[in-house]
Amino acid sequence: MRINRDVIVAIVLLIICALFINASFNIKEPTFGQMSSALWPRAILAPLTILSFVFLVRSILQTEPVSEKRGGFGGWLIYYKNPIVCFILFFVFLITMPFFGMLIGGIMFVFVMLTYLGGHRPRDMAIHGTIAIGTVGAMWSIFTFGLGVLLPSGEIIPYL
Repeated sequence: MRINRDVIVAIVLLIICALFINASFNIKEPTFGQMSSALWPRAILAPLTILSFVFLVRSILQTEPVSEKRGGFGGWLIYYKNPIVCFILFFVFLITMPFFGMLIGGIMFVFVMLTYLGGHRPRDMAIHGTIAIGTVGAMWSIFTFGLGVLLPSGEIIPYL
């Protein structure tokens, strides 16, 4: 067994999950309602803990990683170009949310992200548009109508 960076990260993640699970037992129970206040945090922590454990097992069983030569800062930028562009697109989405709102801005963000990562052919763009409208529209509808959450509305169409 070789202790590498992934093993250390997996152990740290498991410790953090254990601390959060322990803290979830200190969440006060409301005197009304039927569902525990700790249900949602525990529902998130359960798969997160399982995935962290799988990460630990895989990183222990992993063979020697292949070293990569990236060529300094320029090579690093080229290697991490996609994540950097995705973060920039998300930042632009957040900046423009007061103008476009959650529904229109979210659809545009998902469409641009899918188009950047998945190709620019007309057929691909039609699929990306369908996915963007369907997923963001469904999420927006669930939160707006089902859960009664007030999502940011934009200046273009204020009631959306």
